[in-house]
Amino acid sequence: MAIGDDIRNPSQEDENGAIESQNDGYGYDPEKTEMRGRKMSRIGGPATIGLNESDSDSVMSVGRQLEKESSNSIKYRTCSWQKTAALLFSEYICLAIMSFPYSYSVLGLVPGLIITVIVAGLVYYTSLIVWEFCVRHPEVRDVCDLGQMLFWGWKWVWYATAVMFLLNNTFIQGLHVLTFAEYINTMSNNNAGVCTVAFSAITAVISFFCSLPRTFDTLSKLATLSAFFTFVSVLLAAIFAGIEDHPEGYNTPDGGKTGLLTGEPIVLAVPAAGTTFVAGMNAFLNISYTFIGQITIPSFIAEMKDPADFPKALRVVTICEIIVFSLVGSVIYAYTGTQYNTAPAFGSLGNHLYKKVAFSFMIPTLIFLGVLYASVSARFLFFRIFEGSKHKGNHTVLGWATWAGILAVTWIMAFIVAEVIPFFSDLLSLMSSLFDSFFGFIFWGTAYMRMRKADYGPGWISKRGIRGLFGFVSNVVIIIIGCYMLSAGTYATVQSIINNYAAGSVKGVFACGANGI
Repeated sequence: MAIGDDIRNPSQEDENGAIESQNDGYGYDPEKTEMRGRKMSRIGGPATIGLNESDSDSVMSVGRQLEKESSNSIKYRTCSWQKTAALLFSEYICLAIMSFPYSYSVLGLVPGLIITVIVAGLVYYTSLIVWEFCVRHPEVRDVCDLGQMLFWGWKWVWYATAVMFLLNNTFIQGLHVLTFAEYINTMSNNNAGVCTVAFSAITAVISFFCSLPRTFDTLSKLATLSAFFTFVSVLLAAIFAGIEDHPEGYNTPDGGKTGLLTGEPIVLAVPAAGTTFVAGMNAFLNISYTFIGQITIPSFIAEMKDPADFPKALRVVTICEIIVFSLVGSVIYAYTGTQYNTAPAFGSLGNHLYKKVAFSFMIPTLIFLGVLYASVSARFLFFRIFEGSKHKGNHTVLGWATWAGILAVTWIMAFIVAEVIPFFSDLLSLMSSLFDSFFGFIFWGTAYMRMRKADYGPGWISKRGIRGLFGFVSNVVIIIIGCYMLSAGTYATVQSIINNYAAGSVKGVFACGANGI
């Protein structure tokens, strides 16, 4: 089976022509567990942590889950593929796009564009692996369930995945707390007269209230607006970079980056001589972070009415990503050059009115994307607490109080992260190396191999011939990429953070200094 094939009605026959039952007690959808006539086998039983053993809701087929919650006042499996696409758009078409010009300035335009396309292709492929896994195991609620199942039901894997899952989401929330504070300082020309810590706290409070809706169906409406305004924001930034006279810091005594000449913007096709490993790795990680979002896909699929439609949403989003990321990154880099570029790239605009206008259209995303990840985290914890109880699917005082309490804790932690790591580019890189290595690569290479072994048995590589060998090698490479990001990427990011603090180029921890761009 090729990843991404349409799901077909089962023939109920194995490769020897024998009739097989797909009702193994773990929740197959009878109509939707084969692709092009070939049975998809489970890799094992469901994840067990957080389940109410007396309630089979979490190990039911999608159809039975829909029937089970039909009488609830809060229904979760309500998203169409269009609404799921809106959630994906809001996750990917985000502020991190504005790190692409900086990444291209470090990597060079040609390698930067090549890396953009390669990472997009890898993420598309691995996202389809995630989807296939979720179709086989419709009881999966999030990446933590998936992680435990991947590694032979080991409970410690579930807990380790849960820690990474919550930290990843909290770091993303913190990134948006940090950036909204940067926005306020930018609008006030770094002269607001209020401590930046207060701006971060205000952002966390606003985001908390925006996080209160409990279903992705509701959030998808906000996601559509968020993605639209982000597109307008980055489009304006690219246009303004092209029509303004000069970028920020142009030809001033201290203009440009340290060690580079001032003058006209310099656009490099390849990395500049002397580019360090730390700088190059951080640029690569910034690009990777923007694309890698598989961590939320199991949660999104768990609320789809028909998970078979997920590839439709994924294809649309991936095509748009490649076009928008490449064009915006290239255009802004071309007009701001290697020596005047900043991350986020709004800071490269020399006309302060242009900067403020373009940055202002980013407001919905500065709030919403953190809200989306807070909701994913809260849903993960909430479902574990109330699985099988009336509080999960109905409006109860205890249910809403717990939901609000979980959200409050996540935003307090996000506020702390934003103040401890108060810089944009390195925070992106740190998240990418620590978490995207697993949730972007290692998990899904492993998932591919486990699913193929479940389908074909121990000798699955030889049984599938050249396809088996190619699939095995490809996914080993994916796992190696993840391991490299985890080791070399984390080293490069930590070293960059140390260098930035030593150079005094960032404000201190919980400092009141303005951080406008």
